[in-house]
Amino acid sequence: MTQAPDISTLGALRASGHEFKEVRQEIRDNLLSALAEGRDPWPGLHGFEATVIPQLERALIAGHDVVLLGERGQGKTRILRTMVGLFDEWTPVIDGSELGEHPYAPITPASIRRAAELGDDLPVAWRHRDERYAEKLATPDTSVADLIGDVDPMKVAEGRSLGDPETIHFGLIPRSHRGIVAINELPDLAERIQVAMLNVMEERDIQVRGYVLRLPLDVLVMASANPEDYTNRGRIITPLKDRFGAEIRTHYPVELEAEVAVIRQESHLTATVPDHLVEVLARFTRALRESNAVDQRSGVSARFAIAGAETIAAAALHRATVRGEEHAVARVVDLETAVDVLGGKIEFETGEEGREHEILQHLLRTAVAETVRGRFRGIDFAVLINAIEQGAPITTGEQVTARELLEALPPLGESEFYDTVEKRFGATNDGERASAIELALEGLYLARKVAKDVGDDGETVYG
Repeated sequence: MTQAPDISTLGALRASGHEFKEVRQEIRDNLLSALAEGRDPWPGLHGFEATVIPQLERALIAGHDVVLLGERGQGKTRILRTMVGLFDEWTPVIDGSELGEHPYAPITPASIRRAAELGDDLPVAWRHRDERYAEKLATPDTSVADLIGDVDPMKVAEGRSLGDPETIHFGLIPRSHRGIVAINELPDLAERIQVAMLNVMEERDIQVRGYVLRLPLDVLVMASANPEDYTNRGRIITPLKDRFGAEIRTHYPVELEAEVAVIRQESHLTATVPDHLVEVLARFTRALRESNAVDQRSGVSARFAIAGAETIAAAALHRATVRGEEHAVARVVDLETAVDVLGGKIEFETGEEGREHEILQHLLRTAVAETVRGRFRGIDFAVLINAIEQGAPITTGEQVTARELLEALPPLGESEFYDTVEKRFGATNDGERASAIELALEGLYLARKVAKDVGDDGETVYG
């Protein structure tokens, strides 16, 4: 954040050559400038480059209010919050004004009166772009007063008449003047409350308890909704839908790389989670989205894989703390801990009762097998298979350290198999080496080359 300009009066602002722009024009100019310069105006958004982003950019250039439709965990709120970056970093406002009006364009009676009385001495303050974004979760108990406003009894008690427009306490939308107001889960808003937004969306004025206060509000209205909300929990009334200039469908990442990027970006990891395990979680999530056993109308949120990554990192840190390991690194054995706690994030189809854990286990094994095929392509496992068949079983588990696992591996003579795996995975410590080798062992089990036995204590034996 840069320092705010030191201009403090309307006269100084005019002398500086400052140009007033409406919100839509400001967003349009900054978006076009970023595109012309090759800058990414949407940092942190993955998988939308060829679909959602072009539609959104066209809507903003056209100056449209936008509603985003998509299942849970598709990044709708992230898109809304990223739009703040399209504002100028600092914008002038009338110091002390309730709605943060631009000094060139006061709209409330109080600000208009002050501007007339003070002229060029009208005090100016500066508002950062982060303060020009307001977000409201549309809960069923949201009232007209919350969004639009109501008569303030305290102001009436001070002696002002009920007909005085200055007795109004403004709601969220008027207070978002010169900014963006985002309403999450719009269909959850009661229909009578949605009706109150009609004039704001089209005529840009507000009506409070019979008063018609003509406020030329300069606000961009954004909203998000789940398509199923139209029938299940509520709906967006037709006149309000008509007032949104653009309706944009979001989606889950199409490419595996985008799914991995989302997990890496959004997860807060307490230990090292190697790339191959993040890939497993990404493939696992994508398999759930394609499964007939899962209710796809509900969707499988990106938060599922994010929570999975955080869970296996926590399992690795727990093991390292209890067993005194120097490096806390997640391994394949930790994936079981994620399955145990993530089942509640999935809505299964009717008729799958009792099979939820079995379905999750099957799809996780599928994800691991696909990852093994991709990661170990070109590496010959024959020498390891022969050594396992002739040697002692290899034991791992939630509380087995990386060093114990590595020491249990059979010697391979002059074979460079272990070195090849270490280089392929970029392993630099025991934890990372053990994580890569354990993936290889699990791959051999899934390919039915070795046996696997899991004990009640969480101990896993390959042999």
